[in-house]
Amino acid sequence: MIPQDTINKIIDATRIEEVIGDFVSLTRKGASYMACCPFHNEKTPSFVVTPSKGIYKCFGCGESGGAIKFLERHENMSYREALLYLAKKYHIEVQEKEESPELIQARQKSESLTLANEFAHQFYVENLCETEGKAVAMQYFKSRGLQEDTIAKWGLGWCPSDGQALLKKAKAAGLNTDYLKECGVLGEADGGRLYDRFRDRVVFPIHSVTGRVVAFSCRTLHAENMAKYVNSPTTEIYKKEKSLFGIYFAKSPIAKARKCYLVEGNLDVISLHQKGIQNTVASCGTALTSEQVQLIKRFTGEEGTVCVMYDGDGAGIKAAIKAINLILAEGLNVKLVLFPDGQDPDDFCRHHTLEEIQTFVEENERDFISYRKLLAEKDLHDPLKRATLINELADTMACILDPVKRNVYIQECAKQFNIEEGTIRTRVEQTRRKRLESKVAGQDSLVTPPSVEESGDAGTSMASGTSVASESTAGGYPAPSVPKTRRKNGADRLYLSEQSLLSYVLRYGCESLKFPKGSEFYVEDEPYTVFEFIDSSLADDGCEFSDALHQKIYLLYGQLFDQCLDSKQIERRLQEGEDREVADRVMQLRFDSQQLTMDSLLKSMMQKDSSLVKFVPRSLIEYNVARMEKQRRELRRKLSDADEQTQTQYMQQITELARKVKTLQQKLKEI
Repeated sequence: MIPQDTINKIIDATRIEEVIGDFVSLTRKGASYMACCPFHNEKTPSFVVTPSKGIYKCFGCGESGGAIKFLERHENMSYREALLYLAKKYHIEVQEKEESPELIQARQKSESLTLANEFAHQFYVENLCETEGKAVAMQYFKSRGLQEDTIAKWGLGWCPSDGQALLKKAKAAGLNTDYLKECGVLGEADGGRLYDRFRDRVVFPIHSVTGRVVAFSCRTLHAENMAKYVNSPTTEIYKKEKSLFGIYFAKSPIAKARKCYLVEGNLDVISLHQKGIQNTVASCGTALTSEQVQLIKRFTGEEGTVCVMYDGDGAGIKAAIKAINLILAEGLNVKLVLFPDGQDPDDFCRHHTLEEIQTFVEENERDFISYRKLLAEKDLHDPLKRATLINELADTMACILDPVKRNVYIQECAKQFNIEEGTIRTRVEQTRRKRLESKVAGQDSLVTPPSVEESGDAGTSMASGTSVASESTAGGYPAPSVPKTRRKNGADRLYLSEQSLLSYVLRYGCESLKFPKGSEFYVEDEPYTVFEFIDSSLADDGCEFSDALHQKIYLLYGQLFDQCLDSKQIERRLQEGEDREVADRVMQLRFDSQQLTMDSLLKSMMQKDSSLVKFVPRSLIEYNVARMEKQRRELRRKLSDADEQTQTQYMQQITELARKVKTLQQKLKEI
């Protein structure tokens, strides 16, 4: 474990232009640097590195972050690995704290299992070049169209039919067979006799994201009545529901394309990679899981696309339909391709050129509505089957997080099936409500619903009738735009106002607020900073941010502020801290393309001191309006279930809140 003071030294020493410059050719442009983005293909540079802020931003794909985020995304390092890399680069000694005996034991066991797998893998690769391996396995691989460099790249191998060849080699090398047995390369028969579990099978190694061999998928070449594939069991280093075959080789192509092709079989993946379509992975002998989709999302990023290209038979189509909901529920876009005559991607690859494959995929990619309609074409004349399909599509649309996308799909579905939009929308909202209720009740649900979007009374509109985000741009120092999955309605006003306040803290927390004489906020002594002003106002009202992540960031900022760090140091600590969820949200709040363009324009129109003096108090008032409106909505919902005496109390509270809101709105007009 790396001590926090060492982490701080590493963060403070890091120069982002030097770190990124080790991997990307940067060209200086004024105070910044530019390059073609390493995360997607582009001809015109839109990747900007800003040393003064310690951040990078691509205005093409939207990727942004600090030095550690770059190493995590570009080199797929863990947070600890990135810190150690930077420590070595800047010659900072790292003396990690002593681990507990339990942690040491767990780490040592994981490493032992990995070494056992890698020993077995080396054995399988070597045996591919032996007499039996050449005659059986190598001939099989070549019959499937695999070239020798592809076989070597993927580390394909052969487990001899002897049944104890690996066991003998392990004993001769002095290896502990317990680890070989636990990772599944050795089996144990009745009586305790050990044997090679993958005997007489071709071997496909499964790599982790970092390239370590963590498991195997092994295929028999016989037509006997036995399992076609035998795979490694679940271990401490391998969870099949969280792993993807081919992810190590596909991660960079996926990140550049922001698109992933998802297939079913090992050979499907390898054949497509060999053809040149290298952003391809497969689930590891299991139905697609949400964890696997999340792993894909790490590399596609938000708004990335997953194109499902399962086998064209009945089982493949059924699996593809199930995958749609999982992909949409993670906020990704989904496309589907149906191969002709029941073919799988491997079959198609072996009989077509790269250009033909790319053309076929491009011409046959369909959204999930068109895909389901195509499959059910023969049944559409049957009213019951037609109604069932529309209901299933509505349930799928209920998985879509972005309300705009969801609405577009509802419109498209209504158009394709010639049915009223309102009918489909009703079904979608019913499904979303049921899933939310199931989640609240702690029951399993097909998907994880998005953040709760309150319905009903939206409360009184905010002072100017505009959202916090649009209002704040009038002052020249706009807050970051709200995430696309949130609607700018009454239910979101509290979130938006919290976001606005937090963005002022992050960007200007250490700046002084110099109120003019005559202002109710004027102080003769040393003026408040932006953070002190906001903090004291929230403390006076006993308020905390309703969004848990916002509150966490706010408290962390306060701790760093109390250490007398300057704004750049605080920003770096938050951006490069161990809590990567915090780091990502800070980047979202601190830096987006709209801010840059608006800042440049509006700074010339209004002095910063004047802007902050006007819009920080305004944001606080808007926050209090939103907070009180939420309280009113909650009280109104409670009215129907309350007794007469409690109803009277609620009505008095609602009336008092309405009076306060009106006062605050009048105050807003005067600022």
